[in-house]
Amino acid sequence: MQNKKRRGFHFPVRITVIGALIALQIALLILLIIALSEQTVVVYFVFEAISIMMVIHNVNKPGNPSYKITWIIVILLFPLFGGLFYLFWGDNRISPGKRKRWSRIEAGSARYLSQDAEVEQALWLSSPFYARQSRYLKIESGYPVYSNTLTDCLSPGEKILPKLLELLESAQRYIFIEFFILAQGHMWDQIHAVLRRKAAAGVEIRMIFDDIGSCDRQYKGFMQGLRSEGIKIAVFNPFRPSVDVFLNNRNHRKIVVADGIAAMTGGINVGDEYINELNVHGYWMDSAVFLRGDAAWSFTVMFLEMWQFVTKRSTDISGFYPLKRYSAPGFVQPYCDGPLSESCAARGIYMQIIAAACRYVYIVSPYLILDSEMIGALVQAARSGIDVRIVTPKNPDKWYVHTVTHYNYTQLLKSGIRIFEYTPGFVHSKLFIADDSVATVGSVNMDYRSYYFHFECGCWMYNTQAVLQVREDVRGIFAASEEILYEKWKKRPVGRKIMQSLLHLAAPFM
Repeated sequence: MQNKKRRGFHFPVRITVIGALIALQIALLILLIIALSEQTVVVYFVFEAISIMMVIHNVNKPGNPSYKITWIIVILLFPLFGGLFYLFWGDNRISPGKRKRWSRIEAGSARYLSQDAEVEQALWLSSPFYARQSRYLKIESGYPVYSNTLTDCLSPGEKILPKLLELLESAQRYIFIEFFILAQGHMWDQIHAVLRRKAAAGVEIRMIFDDIGSCDRQYKGFMQGLRSEGIKIAVFNPFRPSVDVFLNNRNHRKIVVADGIAAMTGGINVGDEYINELNVHGYWMDSAVFLRGDAAWSFTVMFLEMWQFVTKRSTDISGFYPLKRYSAPGFVQPYCDGPLSESCAARGIYMQIIAAACRYVYIVSPYLILDSEMIGALVQAARSGIDVRIVTPKNPDKWYVHTVTHYNYTQLLKSGIRIFEYTPGFVHSKLFIADDSVATVGSVNMDYRSYYFHFECGCWMYNTQAVLQVREDVRGIFAASEEILYEKWKKRPVGRKIMQSLLHLAAPFM
């Protein structure tokens, strides 16, 4: 495997070449602006006026204050062309064509996501507080709440893989797979063996993976080989030399579906580090939740929406309805979010869980890039007597993101929030749990990229088996982690404090 040629350019070479071409386009734009400004004072003042108008627009538009402040700093630092930069790349500007296509796909699938009134009523009778969270997700994300769904939360990756293989083996009609990273290696070899056999038996298999996440982890002929086996492949948002802002929007979702009745989501990708057969940042801790029952249908629709968006081909969703039913207690609600959505359901449900907690909120996230509203929600919960605990990694995968994560520690620790760092290695799980009652598992990190730039997904659960499994999982992570104490933390070197403060200015782009 190691001697094979990678698909396309080796990623560092590829990103360097593409980055240089993008930088060249930006440089030409800047040179054009400077050349015009030297011709006449009028042109110069036109650019100045554009910058001023962009600042005014930024201040008055709805949106995250931290993101707006960062752009205002950029515009003020570069008054000549900062306004034009914002005009082209601010506000996460995605082409009207892409937005229209996504809206059309969502409208077409809405009829397959109607809410069962009896399930909704049962949830309201069980708990109006959690029913409000469910209603929020339905309004903002479009996906209903279900009952009759078995849930099973597993970690780490060594335990997840056998369950994933079992899910794939259960398929009789179709398998859908969607990952940010799909890397060749031992984990993929085991998955591929099942897929190859299933495809030969007539099971329809479709796969989506993100180009940025996967291109450096696959070898030449990878996609051609899969297609020759009858497996359908779609690559999300191929990375090309363009200043199109959509290049910044990646598909970070993790979805596996079998026959519309069994599904998986979580933090885990397909790569040997996720099952600890490749040591990247020490021991890798990750989580996933497996569903068997009615709620798996939402992940089926999610995948087919993305498939239509990437391939630009319509799909008759009605042909994929599940043929089995299950019986199970509790309530389960898959959801998704992304830059083409008007709301931010992924961030919003985290805020709702924090606000509704009565005893405790436990959070596990590889990154902690927080805006003022999220910090405020966490601080208010802690100051009202809620036991708020957060786990982040001791060993980071990105030093600059880890530095900004550390910036947020001070205010949280001062407010009585307990922070732990996972010492065996890197914790990649994305877990939220409150009061032994409600939990989420999914792909959503606590950072701006997950909330505003990436396509994400998750699963909200109330009074299911997986909720208590998440609790035990988090407790195990606490036991393997080092608690950060405020008295010691505030004595960290001045140089680190300065670096954290400086990098925090760029937090909305992380």
